[in-house]
Amino acid sequence: MSEPWLSGPIEGVHPLVAPLIHSFTQVREDAAAWTDGLTAEQLWAEPQGAGSVGFHIRHAGGAAERLCTYLMGQQLNEQQVASAKAEKAGGASREELLAELNGRLDAVEAAVKSLDPAVYAEARGVGKKMLPTTVMGLIVHIAEHTQRHVGEAIVTAKWVRGA
Repeated sequence: MSEPWLSGPIEGVHPLVAPLIHSFTQVREDAAAWTDGLTAEQLWAEPQGAGSVGFHIRHAGGAAERLCTYLMGQQLNEQQVASAKAEKAGGASREELLAELNGRLDAVEAAVKSLDPAVYAEARGVGKKMLPTTVMGLIVHIAEHTQRHVGEAIVTAKWVRGA
């Protein structure tokens, strides 16, 4: 089976944002596959101070959601800020982490699909300092940042398994 990005166009999705959807499909597949069989201890282990698998899965979804807030021209609310600060807290099961990740990715996908392509070049600000980017810049960063953290989760999963 080929990787999602090789599956062709997505009906009803603008070709400039389809790579984000393909990226999220890959993230979902990788997160599920590489966390399969991990114990609760392995899921939250921080080998040599590295972020845990659980943290990286939680952060992938949480950061995507927060970046989507900026994408929509808004600022983070108190709940999002508190959620970001709690991402390293252990305790969630694999199933809970994957459900949280999938829910957040679903919400980001829906928001991105709802955008009029005419806004892709519009300016957006990120963070308290309103650092400059564009709608398309955020879409690209959401995809790459999410992939980066799932990649870190994969490496950490291998590490804690002793592979």
